[in-house]
Amino acid sequence: MIKIANRYVSFNKPCFIIAEAGVNHNGRLDLAFKLVDAAVASGTNAVKFQTFKAESLVVHNAVKAEYQQLSTGDNESQLEMIRRLELTYEEFDKIKAYCRKKKIVFLSTPFDRDSADFLDDLGVSAFKISSGEITNYPLLQHIASKGKPIILSTGMSYLGEVEKALEMIYKCNNRKIILLHCVSNYPAAPMDVNLRAMKTMSEAFRVPVGYSDHTLGIEVSLAAVALGACVLEKHLTLDRKLIGPDHEASLEPNELRSLVKGVRMIESAMGNGCKIPSPREENILMTARRSLVAASDIPAGALISNEHIAIKRPGTGLPPVMISHLIGRKVRQAIKADTLLELDMFS
Repeated sequence: MIKIANRYVSFNKPCFIIAEAGVNHNGRLDLAFKLVDAAVASGTNAVKFQTFKAESLVVHNAVKAEYQQLSTGDNESQLEMIRRLELTYEEFDKIKAYCRKKKIVFLSTPFDRDSADFLDDLGVSAFKISSGEITNYPLLQHIASKGKPIILSTGMSYLGEVEKALEMIYKCNNRKIILLHCVSNYPAAPMDVNLRAMKTMSEAFRVPVGYSDHTLGIEVSLAAVALGACVLEKHLTLDRKLIGPDHEASLEPNELRSLVKGVRMIESAMGNGCKIPSPREENILMTARRSLVAASDIPAGALISNEHIAIKRPGTGLPPVMISHLIGRKVRQAIKADTLLELDMFS
């Protein structure tokens, strides 16, 4: 069982829900604070950002991904876009303090060693590692060596690549790993999601598994929780019409509230797996089930046959399974039609 801040994360614990603010602050501290507020109001357990130095992340002439071109245009390089979305360490210090004040867990994804060191010094309770870093073994091991829990997204990866990433992390004596199944497309099509891969990774690696959702809406996220996701990550934006690479595939605040409500409802419905009547069924059981009753008036001394017995509600008399115990027995006294039969009526 893995502990993040004051919450234990495991398949048998309530789902740890992360509002992925990411870079949806558009490089503005005031919007970052508003994203924290929206996450708090929705009831998520954590709000997550992305910490990076643009110059350390991408070469100067790298083109943007297709979805980034569609959402932000193609008149700038990936580096120029990322520069606009970068927050300073001082700003992250303020965001962390604001999260503490608002009583929500602060998380952030580091994209370079210096950012990982900064977040460690800042006191993050866990590290989130993005899908793109799953083959970046030096960064994986640098983060793993800090001994804190790791939430590792696995988008774009084969099972063997996930296995190799885990080996690299385990070499650093860190086994506090949570894997997130993910499809790295923005937005992702439900037909591409393959939620059953969560079970595959859980069985293959015996670690907690969750889901990072990039589909539109909340339905796939809810399905992931029903299938056992112990962590759920979903992008949050203040407005999907804002310009930026991730806004379109994000939930707005009211939608995130609906997601959290739905997750908690699903968890309450999952139960413990024991097949027994619920307490609220007890008062219905006797009215919905049936008993053995007299099908017609039965004279005293008659020998009971199938024709004498009907099976009707309520279920407060002899259950239908006892019909064989009555066949052939003699009636002690006359019985009116529709009377619930009792054993002491027969000799």
